[in-house]
Amino acid sequence: MALPELFIKQINELLPENEAKDLISALGESEPSVSVRVNAEKCNHTKLHSTSVPWCNLGFHLEERPQFTFDPMLHSGCYYVQDASSMFLAHAIDKLVDKSAPVKYLDLCAAPGGKTTTAIGALPKGSLVVANEIMSGRAQILRENIIKWGSPYCVVTNNDSAAYSRLTEFFDIIAADVPCSGEGMMRKDEEAVAQWTPVLVKECAERQREIVDNAWQALRPGGILIYSTCTFNRPENEDIIEYLVNELEAESLDLQVPEEWNIYPSINSATHGYHFFPHRTRGEGLFLAAVRKPATSTGNAHKLLNKKKNSKKGKALPIPAELKKWISADCSFQIVSNGDSFNAIPAEFTDEIGFLQESLKVIYCGCDIANSKGKDLIPAHALALSTCINKDLFPCYEADYATAIAYLRGETITIDAPRGYVMIAYNGHALGFVKNLGNRANNLYPKEWRIKSTHIPSTPPQVIIK
Repeated sequence: MALPELFIKQINELLPENEAKDLISALGESEPSVSVRVNAEKCNHTKLHSTSVPWCNLGFHLEERPQFTFDPMLHSGCYYVQDASSMFLAHAIDKLVDKSAPVKYLDLCAAPGGKTTTAIGALPKGSLVVANEIMSGRAQILRENIIKWGSPYCVVTNNDSAAYSRLTEFFDIIAADVPCSGEGMMRKDEEAVAQWTPVLVKECAERQREIVDNAWQALRPGGILIYSTCTFNRPENEDIIEYLVNELEAESLDLQVPEEWNIYPSINSATHGYHFFPHRTRGEGLFLAAVRKPATSTGNAHKLLNKKKNSKKGKALPIPAELKKWISADCSFQIVSNGDSFNAIPAEFTDEIGFLQESLKVIYCGCDIANSKGKDLIPAHALALSTCINKDLFPCYEADYATAIAYLRGETITIDAPRGYVMIAYNGHALGFVKNLGNRANNLYPKEWRIKSTHIPSTPPQVIIK
């Protein structure tokens, strides 16, 4: 693949001769790697044909790329397909965050959800994770992946970063994986090669400055900002970190990276930063750095609002007593109604989530648990995938591979199970609900999530097994 001449010139000016030569060769000639990260809350299975990602204990390299779409375990949220370089966020959180108490965490540019789900696995248990995406289509993909991951401690929003600047000093940690020129994706994405120009680099750097300024307002004093891009140049990387340090008095943080990981340090900068180059590490291009906000408060922190958000779906219904049994007794949640739907939110973050709903466009929070249709309570798809479900409440049908794929395609299936709402599982992991009528089962899998391909492999992809 031919790389832009101006890009090659930029790399030659950025790095020592041998380093530049090896990077350009890797981008133009080598093959992308494949890796997955396991959901520890759902699955601690042995990985097949894999080696560990050094900086993420839940990450694994695969020797070849299977047909992920046709693996029910992916749809059940047992693992996430993610580039190994991006998993470095787990190491950053591990080094920077006190695990003794939950935190409020914002992923400001979150779609499709890889780094958000990485954070969920790395943060202290019970932390509130807010995942934001400005593009509405991508925000729906983010919502889907958050639901599949199953954590009920998440809020998904669809806002510009400017909306967050008004949430003064609200978050303990903010991650900003900002839109960039995409140089690190050139090996696997021809569009990244085709769109690259020096003008794009400049435009991205300006937008990134705006995003970190907005994030800075929402970060509490002493809080941590984790900044990342999938590009190599200084204007989008080191220059942004130097701006935070020199202009906003941030403290650049050392992530204590072992030398054997072969991660390249900040280029011509006194700040700490970490470059992933595909000729050095097994993964695509990435830059990540972390800074701490000065501990002095502005005194302008927002106080939580204790208002109830007005429903756009009409009058809220009373909460049926039986819904409390749908949630695990180990979990503490408040059930709320919004029109004809019912939702469970973490009891300890009721005020915070209410504040976010007043301040932002929230498209998902906590766990959807049921919809009301006449006298019938229909279990929500999100409940089946959530870690807060009472697994003993609903009968479960263990599907074989053909039945599981038919279910994920939205087809009508026949099962040997009690009448009523039944959970469909594959290898012991929930896929969703059906309403079993005896002679057939009505498929309740979301239409927009269905597998659309008509080519189904005869044997299941084996990414993880028991």
